[in-house]
Amino acid sequence: MIGWETVFVRLVLATFFGGVIGYQRERSEKPAGLRTHALVCMGSALLMLVSYYPFVGIVDADPSRIAAGAITGIGFLGAGAIISQGGTVRGLTTAASIWIMAAIGLAVGIGLYLPALFGTILVLLVLTLFKAMEMRILGGYQNLEFVLEDRPGKLGEIASSLGSLKVGIKRVNLECDEEKETCVTKMALNLPHGVHKEDVAKKILKIKGINEMKWIE
Repeated sequence: MIGWETVFVRLVLATFFGGVIGYQRERSEKPAGLRTHALVCMGSALLMLVSYYPFVGIVDADPSRIAAGAITGIGFLGAGAIISQGGTVRGLTTAASIWIMAAIGLAVGIGLYLPALFGTILVLLVLTLFKAMEMRILGGYQNLEFVLEDRPGKLGEIASSLGSLKVGIKRVNLECDEEKETCVTKMALNLPHGVHKEDVAKKILKIKGINEMKWIE
C-alpha cells in the first residue's frame, strides 16, 4: 500500500499534465479546455489508484477492470466534443486529446511518471507543431470569422474576392441579428500555397460593410 504523500503527488501531477494540454485546447477555443482535460487526467489517475492498490496481494482480483472501464467511459465524454455541422465533422482532435489524457492519467496513477511525461510532451507537439506542418505541407482549412452587414450581394462579393486569390470556400455559417442588420459570418477557407492569411484579410477588408474580422484556430 502506498502512502498518502505518493497519492497526493500523483493526483497533482496528473492534474498538471491534463492542465497543460487543456490550456492549449483552451487557447485554440475548443469545446473542451483546461478544466475538462485536467479533470479527466486527474480522475483517471484516481481510478487507477483505487482500482489497483486496494487489491494488491489478492490472487483472484482483477484491478485492470476499472481502468479499462475508464477508457471506455472517457470515449463517451470525448464524443460530446464532436460536432457534425453541414456534413462537416469537427472536434475529433479534441476528443482524441481527452481520450489520451485518460491514458496519461492512468499511467501517472500506476506510477509511470516518465511515460506520462513523454506522452504529454508528444501530445503537445502534435497539437501545435503538427498543426503548423499540416497547414504548410498539405494546405488545410483556415477558419475566418467577421461581422458582415446584412445586405444583398455581400456574400457573392466576398466569394468573388476570394476567388481572385484562388481561395476555396468549404463552408459558410451565418448568425444574423435582424435588429442590428448584421450577420456573424464564419468561413472555412482553403488557402493555396503562396497565399497567406494577411493576403486574404487585406482583400476582404476592402469590401465595405465588414468589421471585427479574426482568424479562429
